[in-house]
Amino acid sequence: MDVDEALPATRIERLAVADLLDGLGPGEWERASLCAGWTVHDVVAHMTWVTRLSLRSAVVGLVRARGDLDRLIAGSARERAARYAPEELVGQLRETAASPRRPPGTTVWDPLVDVLVHGQDVARPLGRELVMPLRPVLGALTHVWSTSTYGTPERFAGIRFRATDADWSAGHGGHEVSGPAGDLLLLSTGRAVALDAVQGAGDEVRRRLDA
Repeated sequence: MDVDEALPATRIERLAVADLLDGLGPGEWERASLCAGWTVHDVVAHMTWVTRLSLRSAVVGLVRARGDLDRLIAGSARERAARYAPEELVGQLRETAASPRRPPGTTVWDPLVDVLVHGQDVARPLGRELVMPLRPVLGALTHVWSTSTYGTPERFAGIRFRATDADWSAGHGGHEVSGPAGDLLLLSTGRAVALDAVQGAGDEVRRRLDA
């Protein structure tokens, strides 16, 4: 996938998530997501935050979070979830679906990773199907494995990840795990739920995730 395809693909995926959210009931918004400690409401709030974060607010927020980026992200998600009702967040997601704005220090690929993964963080616990288009997934996978931002190459050192639905692989070593590219993306970003869809060194992957 070429870099100029990333933003249009991100727009399509944001709108697909918004369509899914339109059908949720009140109780589903408070359901636990795949992000530990986050509700569906929290995840969606985070997805609207990434197109609204300025450099100044990022610096101020990071100072308040004592330099802890994870604390900043989690706190901002919960703050927005408390401030905005579900229908407001869905409207915001649609409003900035095509926005090129992204958090400081990130690339055009990171919003694509964000929406593909967080879309599943919401859909899977609810038993809803949200299709992960292969071409954008492969672009996201390649990015995740080519940067230290997600810690993927370091976490899975010695394990080769191989897609069974595309000519794609990353990593190398004495272990191999294979499966659909979408599930490999979830594993690559720390979602153990995808282990049921892969073959090979699943036990070793789980050990790395648990660590």
